[in-house]
Amino acid sequence: MRISTKAVLLSTLVFPGAGHFYLKKYFTAIVLTSVTLGSLYYLITKTVEKAMQIAEKIQSGEVQLDVIGITELISRQTSDAEIQAQNIATAILLICWFVGVVDSYRVGRMQNRET
Repeated sequence: MRISTKAVLLSTLVFPGAGHFYLKKYFTAIVLTSVTLGSLYYLITKTVEKAMQIAEKIQSGEVQLDVIGITELISRQTSDAEIQAQNIATAILLICWFVGVVDSYRVGRMQNRET
């Protein structure tokens, strides 16, 4: 299997930056991995925070334990600023993933030509 193919598969299926680690491009790998982890951390933190708030309301009896009530609570609690921040974090995550795949392919092809 070619170096570029392995790098692309690592970046696509494992995590952004994994292909760059394989190609020994450590600075790019650390940047992609760090930015991706930061956006994932933000998204997971906000999701868990919202889930805990909803769980507290269910336990206190404010909200009945049914799908419709919980769905309404989820949609009501999200403000425009929170939605925008989550959209930005999601976009950063997707951009990092795309850049990681494309750049690992580019760098891998250059290394294929050298060998």
